Amino acid sequence: MVRKWTAVIPVKRLDAAKTRLRGAVPADRHPQLVLAMVRDTAAAVLSAAAVAELLVVTDDPAVGAAVRELGARVAPDPGAGLNAALRFGADEGGGLSAYRAVLAGDLPALRPEQLDQALSRVSGRSFVPDAAGTGTVLLAVPPKARLDPLFGVHSAAAHAASGAVRLSGEWPGLRQDVDTAADLSTVLALGAGRRTCELLRDLGLTAECVPAA
Repeated sequence: MVRKWTAVIPVKRLDAAKTRLRGAVPADRHPQLVLAMVRDTAAAVLSAAAVAELLVVTDDPAVGAAVRELGARVAPDPGAGLNAALRFGADEGGGLSAYRAVLAGDLPALRPEQLDQALSRVSGRSFVPDAAGTGTVLLAVPPKARLDPLFGVHSAAAHAASGAVRLSGEWPGLRQDVDTAADLSTVLALGAGRRTCELLRDLGLTAECVPAA
């Protein structure tokens, strides 16, 4: 039986998102950068063979409209922080009968096949750490298991301590989230998605973009 996953991505309002990334682009273009990364992440997730649907938890109308256009479903943020949004999206929006995976929304170098490979290795509650090894970019659970997300500072250690299995693989686009300007340079080298590349090229911050596969 082929597993089909419900993927969940939480997105803050654009005017409050990615504060550590501020200064990487002009201030008035910061919301556009955040939205471009969300759209590239959502497009890659929806292109993964293992994903049946994508649910984006957000209260931002621009984010909602953009991801609906790509084929995602949108649910309102319950308003009690990141982990509450993830629990709501996965356990209530996705439902306990589904395979569920929550992802960061700032993975513009994500390739669908990387997500497929990671999800194929899930047997119980599992997580993928970020490139630095301290954060978490993906947390996945099989049917009947509750998500129990522990995102925040040192979330990789928190997820491991809670009994989640750490998944390892050559998934640079999956593991590279974007918190700083240096992270943005890294995803450009890996091959950022079309929307992120186009915005940065328009701003004169890169002459070329390695195309995402």
